[in-house]
Amino acid sequence: MTTLSGKTALVTGSTSGIGLGIAQVLARAGANLILNGFGDASPVIAELKQLGVKVGHHPADVSDPAQIAEMFAYAEREFGGVDILVNNAGIQHVATVEEFPVERWDAIIAINLSAVFHSTRLGLPGMRAKGWGRIVNVASVHGQVGSVGKAAYVAAKHGVIGLTKVVGLETAASNVTCNAICPGWVLTPLVQKQIDDRAASGIDPQQARHDLLAEKQPSLEFVTPAQLGELVLFLCSDAAAQVRGAAWNIDGGWLAQ
Repeated sequence: MTTLSGKTALVTGSTSGIGLGIAQVLARAGANLILNGFGDASPVIAELKQLGVKVGHHPADVSDPAQIAEMFAYAEREFGGVDILVNNAGIQHVATVEEFPVERWDAIIAINLSAVFHSTRLGLPGMRAKGWGRIVNVASVHGQVGSVGKAAYVAAKHGVIGLTKVVGLETAASNVTCNAICPGWVLTPLVQKQIDDRAASGIDPQQARHDLLAEKQPSLEFVTPAQLGELVLFLCSDAAAQVRGAAWNIDGGWLAQ
């Protein structure tokens, strides 16, 4: 079993959803945690502290490089730096290219791509100094294929995979690794809304769920945040020391088609 005792993990966008699922798995493996996200994090902090690890929270808006820098300063001050960086924060907007609001494009690129760059550049020096580090970027199947209406998201996630490869190469001769995971459909509130919208037209909710999955994901099952957390945990293990610059699909067969 992989133990992360004595390590500190920073997971962006981790007060709910995928990020929280990843944080829970890392905490069970013994990692201290820095959560990031909006809203009241106190219930999540209390839950994770029950696992016997140190837990903090920083509310940085990761679309702002200055706030990301403040978050890393907090990590250094309160936790002695970051050993594991999970770049998870992301937003979505669906519209055709000609109708895509410019401000939404800018926001998606800032949060889904530029924040990954800024967090990585700020986290790497400390990892190199310690002689060990893990960077895991939560990309998407949309980092490798396109879907209509998702120009900014697809562009950003393709960029994340490209950045992952470069950082993987630049750290290849060190004990720091950088990889990306590429989830398919995960039952997040955004995806649940798509199911609910289909059901609102008179389709049975279970049928609406089936139809959504059948369009892309052959397993007809959602990927869970816990499964994503376990994959991140593997990438933090010694067994994954030579997994570098990879984009690891966890998508129910989506990209096998």
